[in-house]
Amino acid sequence: MIELTLEQRQAMARQKDSPPRAIDPDTQTSYVLVREETYDRLKSLLIDDESQFLPGLYPHVMELFGKEGWDDPTMDVYDDLDPRVCLKAALELP
Repeated sequence: MIELTLEQRQAMARQKDSPPRAIDPDTQTSYVLVREETYDRLKSLLIDDESQFLPGLYPHVMELFGKEGWDDPTMDVYDDLDPRVCLKAALELP
């Protein structure tokens, strides 16, 4: 675990962003700092077995997609598209 220095804690307190953000100057990777309790709650809502969305989320997502028009029969053509095949055809790769 990384412990924040006094200078880092003061910089976080001055930030107007909530939650505070940090950047790794070597890699330019940005990080969002959240309380451990918040992280654990978000993780439990979104992740099951560290790699799957919770099954309970699926019906809600499908309902939203339906409201946005994704259940329109004209959208069925997208079910048959394989991006790898489309890209290969578009680039005319052997």
